[in-house]
Amino acid sequence: MNNFVEELRWRGMLHDMVPGTEEILANGGVSGYIGFDPSADSLGIGNMVQVMTLTHFQRTGNKPIALVGGATGMVGDPSGKSAERNLLDVDLLQHNLDCQRKQLEKFLDFEGKNAAQIVNNYDWFKDFDFLGFIRDVGKHISINYMLAKDSVKNRLEHGMSFTEFSYQLIQGYDFYHLWKHHGCMIQMGGSDQWGNITTGTELIRRLEGGEAYALTTPLIKKADGSKFGKTEGGNIWLDPARTSPYKFYQFLLNTADGDVGNYMRVFSTKGREEIEAIEAEHNQAPHMRNMQRALADELTARVHSTSDLEKAVSASEVLFGRATSEALMALDEATMLDVFEGVPQGRVSKDALNGGMNIVDLLSAESGFLSSNGEARRALKENSISVNKTKVDDAFATSSDDLIAGKYLLLQRGKKNYFLVIAE
Repeated sequence: MNNFVEELRWRGMLHDMVPGTEEILANGGVSGYIGFDPSADSLGIGNMVQVMTLTHFQRTGNKPIALVGGATGMVGDPSGKSAERNLLDVDLLQHNLDCQRKQLEKFLDFEGKNAAQIVNNYDWFKDFDFLGFIRDVGKHISINYMLAKDSVKNRLEHGMSFTEFSYQLIQGYDFYHLWKHHGCMIQMGGSDQWGNITTGTELIRRLEGGEAYALTTPLIKKADGSKFGKTEGGNIWLDPARTSPYKFYQFLLNTADGDVGNYMRVFSTKGREEIEAIEAEHNQAPHMRNMQRALADELTARVHSTSDLEKAVSASEVLFGRATSEALMALDEATMLDVFEGVPQGRVSKDALNGGMNIVDLLSAESGFLSSNGEARRALKENSISVNKTKVDDAFATSSDDLIAGKYLLLQRGKKNYFLVIAE
């Protein structure tokens, strides 16, 4: 079994660590934590970098702690931010924490000798009064030390509230509390968290003369320098209500060749030899997108379910013309709309459709797919028209049995000219 640092190193997930970190982790059995920001009710795919850090930490024989920031979420982390963040009310914050906790429980093992643990820093901050905090904690860290942190220096020109300025002290105290009460020896996080994490190691040293360690992972970016996990439509979320399994799968399937090797190492639980074998196969025939498919298959099944993966694969085959009409008819409404998002649409009366609408009328006058009855007849004569992926002729008439999810018909001319009919 690799030690944790070796595992991160070959996966390209090691950015920085304080001296002694690799030695303390060499034989496993160490308790360590990562904090998660509760500003949304779902983790995004970008958070999977830290989820995987904890996963690899546990798989190499260590005890992972996921900290959900009930207290820090009330303050706002300035790291990587150019402006003050809106603060959340208590009810919304609690909702977000509950949702994120359920997601984290899917990825870590909560049984056994190195069982994972989820903690909420509000539990130890709720009874900590302001005067007590500045007396018992604040006096141990100088203003000069705090001002030297990049998360502060980068914001000084435009201003920063005392609330956000104090964030590194609060996060530092989290590390101290977990070190003292949970035997937590290391804090991990993205490279933008280095300043906050090392404030914790410094606080442990000054308060108790103790030793603690820090390790950061690189921020994951695309080969073109843009931010990973962002699309034109916004974030890619782990919650299927925010990002459907189909869209999640498609996002990974569309990974650029220049990125997929890196992403596979970061997000897969596969070992080095297996990943390198997939990569070698991919390099022989990049157009087959075998590595993208392996990444999308593994992560969609792990984030959602095997069943959701199968539906996403089936839906993808529908879009690219390889699926049967039976596969199309099996789509639920949400997936149907995801697959054909942006496809031109028309509306018809469900009663008229159920009564057996002639295909020529359906194609032209009723739906507006084709410009005229004459064009519809020519297309039918050319044998280029399909309804729900099945070729039809001019004798075809619809019935309620043809409706996908009881509401939709998919018209098609040729291979790529799609049109969605909504019956209402």
